[in-house]
Amino acid sequence: MGYCGNIRVVLRKAWIVFSKEAAGGKFEGHNPHVQVLHLSENIMPRPDSTQYPSVRAPHSPLTDYYRNEEERRSWVGNIFNRTAVDYDRIESILGLGSGSWYRRQALSRAGLVPGMKVVDVGVGTGLVARQAALLVGNPADVTGVDPSSGMLQNAQVPDGVQLVTGSAEHIPFPDQSFDFLSMGYALRHISDLSVAFAEFHRVLKPGGRLCILEITCPERTLPKLLLKAYLKGVVPGLAKLASKSTDTSLLWRYYWDTIEACAKPANVIATLENAGFGQVDRYVELGIFSEYRATKTQ
Repeated sequence: MGYCGNIRVVLRKAWIVFSKEAAGGKFEGHNPHVQVLHLSENIMPRPDSTQYPSVRAPHSPLTDYYRNEEERRSWVGNIFNRTAVDYDRIESILGLGSGSWYRRQALSRAGLVPGMKVVDVGVGTGLVARQAALLVGNPADVTGVDPSSGMLQNAQVPDGVQLVTGSAEHIPFPDQSFDFLSMGYALRHISDLSVAFAEFHRVLKPGGRLCILEITCPERTLPKLLLKAYLKGVVPGLAKLASKSTDTSLLWRYYWDTIEACAKPANVIATLENAGFGQVDRYVELGIFSEYRATKTQ
């Protein structure tokens, strides 16, 4: 099976236990090796928008890494450039073999169908863009945008996918260019959510769909402690063993800190609505994987 395969088996067993606790669901199934989690509800109730205002920065400055917003942009850009070569390798180990399947299912749930023109913001190494290309049928209909030159240079996408330098706040395309906009686990790295969501609204055609994937910090104490131990302890330790860059373990520790400090889902929803989006909801898998979905209604 090999070293990476053994890691996946151990982590998968731990993940089953965590998932049950985090989601408050129950497991059923005749095959002891195949567990099916049944949740009472996946789409979260709509929050009271009067109690949750829109937000700009996704989280306060994390001073263990940088002192202010100007330093944050530089620090984040540099660490992504330095660790891009390891990103897919670590994700393949820690995604437990389900990362690609989950991304594809999330995009499909959000309404991505063949023939749509897609822009994947924060494309990174192409993890979401690859699944989008499979769903739309023609890779030339998919465009990836990212500010990190290192990530773009290490992106592995099908021939035809266009990769361009840009950011969530500055997408280098005209108004109403796309039918679908995706973002995978990059919301926490945006400088200004209000500006970014207005930009998302600008580049989508009327009726265009939005899907933002993000990891949400559990509210319950035990799941939060387990996830913290996993993402800030286990993952960085494995990254040291399996990565080429010495900064990769630091990046994964930073990931947890951004997850813990990130704006509440209700604030993200309010910010999307204030940007002009309609039909905004949040679909949740396993208690932590949030899918923010919305439509440009005008």
